[in-house]
Amino acid sequence: MIPQLGKIVSKIKDESLRGKVIRLLEDPTIEIEGRAYEGMPLDVAPAGLSRHHSYRGGLIEHMVSTAEIALKICDVVNRVYRSKVDRDLVLSGVILHDILKVLTYELREDGSYEVTPLAERIDHLTLIVSELVRREFPLDLIHIVCAHHGGQAGPIWPRTIEALICHLADLTDSRLNGEVLRAARYLSRQATGEELQQVNSKEAFEIVHSKVVEGWEGVAKTVEKIRRTRFRAT
Repeated sequence: MIPQLGKIVSKIKDESLRGKVIRLLEDPTIEIEGRAYEGMPLDVAPAGLSRHHSYRGGLIEHMVSTAEIALKICDVVNRVYRSKVDRDLVLSGVILHDILKVLTYELREDGSYEVTPLAERIDHLTLIVSELVRREFPLDLIHIVCAHHGGQAGPIWPRTIEALICHLADLTDSRLNGEVLRAARYLSRQATGEELQQVNSKEAFEIVHSKVVEGWEGVAKTVEKIRRTRFRAT
């Protein structure tokens, strides 16, 4: 298992639930009409096409970051609001909520991503909820995943503390990443006249920070450095 994920999964105390989560992470394959859909490797997949984590490895980053945010919210609920939280359910929910995006995106020759033929027929949320039911995951966990988009963007509102925590953690990380990527693209366009394409999180944060420290000149230097690094890597 990818070390970053393994560290999070190891925090799930319930052995049965942890085992189910591990098996799905190691084999995110589904079968429809006798055909197996395997998708791209987890460490290659993005978490989106444009709005957030829209780059190689973006899905892993989103899963790890969302888990860290969710655990912090659990701490607040425990220490400030004096309420109990099932952290096993929270961790399992944030780890699995987007896992079948590996089936909905595929890599183009130019390094960008597009939706798969499967994704033109069925979305990642429907896929994962169906698979969790088939694999006999707990109903409370299925609810967490089903409700992670919230009632306005998804099929159902979060109706447990654990589901609410996962929804808020997912929303926070998606928004944070999406806004940083958007800012980096804007800054690169304003500083150089050409928008930097396929920006990842490391590049985006570096660009935004350079504007704070050195102004537009710093942005231009940073963007040029990123372009040179990419050129050498090809």
